[in-house]
Amino acid sequence: MAHVSDLIASDIEEYLTQHERKSLLRFITCGSVDDGKSTLIGRLLYESKMLFEDQLAAAEADSKKWGTQGGDIDFALLVDGLAAEREQGITIDVAYRFFSTDRRKFIVADTPGHEQYTRNMITGASTADVAVILVDARKGVLTQTRRHSFLVSLIGIRKVVLAINKMDLVDFSQDVFGRIDADYRAFAAQIGLTDITSIPLSGLKGDNIVEPSARTAWYHGPTLMAFLESCEIDETRLQHGPLRLPVQWVNRPNLDFRGFCGLIASGTVRPGDRVRVQPSGRESRVARIVAYGGDWPQAVAGQSVTLTLEDEIDISRGDIISAAEAPAEVADQFECTLVWMADEPMLPGRQYLLKLATRTVTATVTEPKYKVNVNTLEHLAAKTLELNEIGVCNIALDRPVAFDAYEVNRDTGGFILIDRLTSNTVGAGMLHFALRRAHNIHLQHVDIDKAARASLMGHKPAVLWFTGLSGAGKSTIANLVEKKLYALGHHSYLLDGDNVRHGLNKDLGFTDADRVENIRRVAEVAKLMVDAGLIVLTAFISPFRSERALARGLLEEGEFIEVHVDTPLDVAEGRDVKGLYKKARRGELKNFTGIDSPYEAPENPELRVNTVECDAQQAADRVIERLRELGRIA
Repeated sequence: MAHVSDLIASDIEEYLTQHERKSLLRFITCGSVDDGKSTLIGRLLYESKMLFEDQLAAAEADSKKWGTQGGDIDFALLVDGLAAEREQGITIDVAYRFFSTDRRKFIVADTPGHEQYTRNMITGASTADVAVILVDARKGVLTQTRRHSFLVSLIGIRKVVLAINKMDLVDFSQDVFGRIDADYRAFAAQIGLTDITSIPLSGLKGDNIVEPSARTAWYHGPTLMAFLESCEIDETRLQHGPLRLPVQWVNRPNLDFRGFCGLIASGTVRPGDRVRVQPSGRESRVARIVAYGGDWPQAVAGQSVTLTLEDEIDISRGDIISAAEAPAEVADQFECTLVWMADEPMLPGRQYLLKLATRTVTATVTEPKYKVNVNTLEHLAAKTLELNEIGVCNIALDRPVAFDAYEVNRDTGGFILIDRLTSNTVGAGMLHFALRRAHNIHLQHVDIDKAARASLMGHKPAVLWFTGLSGAGKSTIANLVEKKLYALGHHSYLLDGDNVRHGLNKDLGFTDADRVENIRRVAEVAKLMVDAGLIVLTAFISPFRSERALARGLLEEGEFIEVHVDTPLDVAEGRDVKGLYKKARRGELKNFTGIDSPYEAPENPELRVNTVECDAQQAADRVIERLRELGRIA
């Protein structure tokens, strides 16, 4: 390493002490693709003399192979580590780099500029104090510049550096700088960004990175490094808030110790403090704060500790330990801002996993109230959200959780949505407030329960969920099964796909979003009928595994019996009793399953019947036999 401090050679302990006491600034670089973010960070690392000699040698070698600067060092290669990034000349993943100066330590996140990787930008911004938003001086403020700025505002970053880069390509024109600065400030004011410092730069040539450039004599503001070293950050802000400790793990090494481990998200805690465990609402006092080196007299935000309490309280992972006098809110329905980050659209009514702090629950997003046009900030009507779109939605959870509004506490107000089947992160959101209905609606106790109702009927209630392509024979087989159940004296009800669309679901079409809502409603009705003690039969294409998993999740173990009526597409199309396949082939029916909309076959159904190998009567007999094997009927 070329240089860090003379103390390294003369007094290493003093150097380490000084380094430990330096403040830490986290910042991101963002903006449109090819604005020079990676080059800028590479230049910062180079100018701050935080590169080892072998790193410089490797950068010189890589520049000859991948670089875009002729014989000069391509500083972007110090950050763009993926082969695909070097081949394409763009940043794909978030790259974190650490460096320091005599005044401060830094962690910088180089975030992608390409629209396809906006979701990665959100990851880098979630912990940042400052956003360095780059603009190519030749192009000015672009759509992606606005999108990233809007996300920066939503995430809660308030200090922005407008880095007008590549000034060397516009002859360091003051007029160009002034025009871009004015355009950006006009937009930023609309989204609440007012703390903006504009700096004319050349990341490639080094102008105004560390030293003032003679080629911008008209500029009298700070260099980028001077700003980063001197900008104020409130490192104690979270310590002033009320205590929030999301429980990460319950530590029970022996019978005499039970502690609750986690990172303090906000506030300060001391032995003897009164705390409330949420969402249960039970209260106790802190007995001990156990951490590295033994018991501590107090702990503050940002520290990982283990708390023990004076009382035996049922606490598990995902609960939040709050200050008793200022607890978090508890609810199961919210308004939120949602940023969609998946190629597949957000489908209202589909169940996702929601991770909030250390709690993971099941969530359903309703139809967006509106989505935001990032160019005009106009609120637009929307049925769903596509990749990179931002909307305001209501969201419902399957159980109450403790939370704070995102603007109050990022850690207890920010969440991600996860696809239940793939485990991919598909969305990121910020909670605004609990919906009033969440406080007005309560479960009413009833004395006659499902077991009592079922005892009158001589069977165990269940849902027989017939799924398969149109023309597979679902309705025919389900109808025969119900006739056999009736002959055996069992109480049942058949919910047929066509019949339901004449009443309950007559307002729904056949888009993916409408199909999801169609199955959600049917699943809820089936659940009520199972609670009434019935054997329910449903005959729906139900093409998506997610919605069949939703229906299964509403019921108790063993109550959901998936029957895959497995008929090849050519056989089903050959039957075509309703003429639907012919219409679909002619383009008269859009979103028809098997033709221009997918069918996701069950992976592990309770029963699979191949209608090529057996007729409808034989299939119905197999279903009855399976009910007996599963103990649902005698």
